[in-house]
Amino acid sequence: MSEVDQEAMMAQWEAELAAEAEAAAGAGAAGGVDGGDLAAEWEAMVGGGSMGERFNMPVGAERILNQDEIDSLLGFDLSEDDYNERSGIRAIINSAMVSYERLPMLEIVFDRLVRLMTTSLRNFTSDNVEVSLDNISSIRFGDYLNSIPLPAILAVFRAEELDNYGLLTVDSNLIYSIVDVLLGGRRGTAALRIEGRPYTTIERVLVQRMVEVVLNDAKAAFEPLTPVNFNLDRLETNPRFAAIARPANAAILVKLRIDMEDRGGRVELLLPYATLEPIRKMLLQQFMGEKFGRDNIWESHLATELWTTQMEVRAVLDEQQMPLSKVLNFKVGETIVLNANADSPVQLRCGAIPLTTGRMGRKGHSIAVRVDSPLASSAKRRLLQSRKK
Repeated sequence: MSEVDQEAMMAQWEAELAAEAEAAAGAGAAGGVDGGDLAAEWEAMVGGGSMGERFNMPVGAERILNQDEIDSLLGFDLSEDDYNERSGIRAIINSAMVSYERLPMLEIVFDRLVRLMTTSLRNFTSDNVEVSLDNISSIRFGDYLNSIPLPAILAVFRAEELDNYGLLTVDSNLIYSIVDVLLGGRRGTAALRIEGRPYTTIERVLVQRMVEVVLNDAKAAFEPLTPVNFNLDRLETNPRFAAIARPANAAILVKLRIDMEDRGGRVELLLPYATLEPIRKMLLQQFMGEKFGRDNIWESHLATELWTTQMEVRAVLDEQQMPLSKVLNFKVGETIVLNANADSPVQLRCGAIPLTTGRMGRKGHSIAVRVDSPLASSAKRRLLQSRKK
């Protein structure tokens, strides 16, 4: 019985009680009916229990929540259209996770990986292979290791330029399907699975070849963004030996589905956030096409302006330090002796930045300086920085 029905029935009982009480009071006043007998009669009518016990509502008890109120409290209201804005306990739990959507470039990279894997695995297996991207999510590394369905093969690979590791998991269905396809199994028959035994050397070698193909495709997928070489480090069957990060560290999990007609399985690519940290700024870019946020027009315009910038270059023969009192007492016609002669090197400067050295001479009716040494790389860098400012 719902809460609304109970309240309506209670109101009806109270109204009937009030009417009967008034009638009994009038009859008692007229005929002297005992009030105790009336109370006993009412108690017998309700079955010997109180009214609250009759409707399972103890007097003084707290209100019981219904299922909708419990779902709203826990944040499991399935009628909501926006699942990202959770409330209740689920919002507290999900607040500890890092959303991969803060790195929008990852979707483009992994979509490119799916296209490349479809072509390369078709060439690798000589079969009709379809690769699909199930989802991309964020997960704690320890939670992922505990959720891996065994038996499986875990490939630990190293991203050389990023100086960190990643993990590639191949489930048992895909392992037996790859072995069956590469060894000439018939189409239309499910791959034979033998549980309770370790993988043989032949199975590990065939899976290793497939993993190398996937890693080469991952390298090509990241190529427009940044050059990264993914090199296979080792194969493991025990998740405890494939620990590449701390259990509490966040990571990106990419689930890929590989179908070969009636056979197939799942590949899961896990990249810790520490691995992606060196290219985080690139992953944050919003772009159109594969230029990845670069503006070639602005770059060429900046280079043209820098090459045509006018600069003042000074030839310094000698420098001396004098007290301010002597400088203030300079008079017209006074001679200052320099610690330099006709063969002394001359330093060329742009403002306070030393550029190079040369020799003083004459060309026609003009005084000239012949440069003796190349421009220092540090001077070039400082000049470009000063001109950009």
